[in-house]
Amino acid sequence: MQEQEQPKLKDLLEFPCSFTYKVMGENKPELADRVVEVVQRHAPGDYTPKVTPSSKGTYSAVSINITATSIEQVETLYKELGDIDIVRVVL
Repeated sequence: MQEQEQPKLKDLLEFPCSFTYKVMGENKPELADRVVEVVQRHAPGDYTPKVTPSSKGTYSAVSINITATSIEQVETLYKELGDIDIVRVVL
């Protein structure tokens, strides 16, 4: 029996499309601004990210929705958002 390959992200998306990033990082006031700053470089627009602090208040989750135009844009944003020093994980 042949093993079925998992579909790749690029095969699941049709561009342009709505794409949401969830960025988990230290609960610092500048987290949302820094996320928006990175997103603006690759997908300029008017963003109002949703910020949700963790139960203990140590971390925050910043959700931001963009209109993605290519898989390269999606991948670049994953990398650059993950490169922010106070970010722990990008989903």
